[in-house]
Amino acid sequence: MVGSGIGAERGILIRSGEAIQTFKDVKVMVLDKTGTITRGEPKLTDAVTAEGVEETRLLTLAASVENASEHPIARAIVEGAKERDVKPGEVSEFRSTGARGVSGKVGDETVLIGNRRLLEEEGVSGLEALDDAMAELEGKGRTVVIVAADGQALGLVAVADTLKEESIEAIRGMHDLGLHVVMITGDNERAARAVADEVGIDEVQAGVLPEGKVDAIRALQKKHGNHVAMVGDGINDAPALTQANVGIAIGAGADVAIEAADVTLVRGELTAVVDAMHLSRATYGKIVQNLIWASAYNVAAIPIAAIGLLHPMIGVIAMTASSLSVIGNSLLLKRRFTRENPQGKST
Repeated sequence: MVGSGIGAERGILIRSGEAIQTFKDVKVMVLDKTGTITRGEPKLTDAVTAEGVEETRLLTLAASVENASEHPIARAIVEGAKERDVKPGEVSEFRSTGARGVSGKVGDETVLIGNRRLLEEEGVSGLEALDDAMAELEGKGRTVVIVAADGQALGLVAVADTLKEESIEAIRGMHDLGLHVVMITGDNERAARAVADEVGIDEVQAGVLPEGKVDAIRALQKKHGNHVAMVGDGINDAPALTQANVGIAIGAGADVAIEAADVTLVRGELTAVVDAMHLSRATYGKIVQNLIWASAYNVAAIPIAAIGLLHPMIGVIAMTASSLSVIGNSLLLKRRFTRENPQGKST
């Protein structure tokens, strides 16, 4: 109760005592990228056109189709196009293929927007001419989509998401706790690796579709034992949060993710994961200490009482002292975890 109360005061909501006990044994911390490591507010950064294609046409077609989508990347493209005085047109027959891309008709043209794998499957031509530009943009950590019309690649549109200020500090803190940190993302390998290298991620699993996150968690559990925690914020993260031994939801994320999680970070800061880990370990330590104290009283007093050398009133006093020592020892957690010392470090 004391541990949960301390967590609540610091914006760390722990659903059960079981979560506290499981959390202390976590060895692998899995992080979603968008909205967890990054702010989840991507901005349009680049528009690269194929030979003979005007940038205005590229952005008009891209913004027109993406305007029918609610995905953060879609919103970034639409808003970025508007900032460049490009207005989206009307779109019909809009279709989404999940994390791979979208399509629709703008006027008489059939527009397809997505990753290279999707466009290759659809038989789009002219992709090779954009390879160098795509590699360069992805190497900078940007998410790149290809825009095609009537089976011909027109160019690239790139968006970038900024890191949360505390991400590097939080991941450093996880390493100090001995955790193996894994990032799972639907982004391509190059863009994901650029972000991972910047913040110090140990392992990257890129190109993972939403439905593949559960399988990724299962694989990590099989490899590292049942000691895997995951931090996520989106609707697509909910099944993986449930599969993880400890699911941790960012408080500003989707309601379904929060409902599926064992721990909710109200502050929305990744450093709170480190604070929660310290709190979990310290709380479990107090549980062990309390068991030792309570057992010591009974181990010492029961044999003495059995041979008739312990007065009943002394037994009452000893039992009361046992309870008070447990309560007092638990309350010492509050002295250890102050707002100035959220990780309970010894002073």
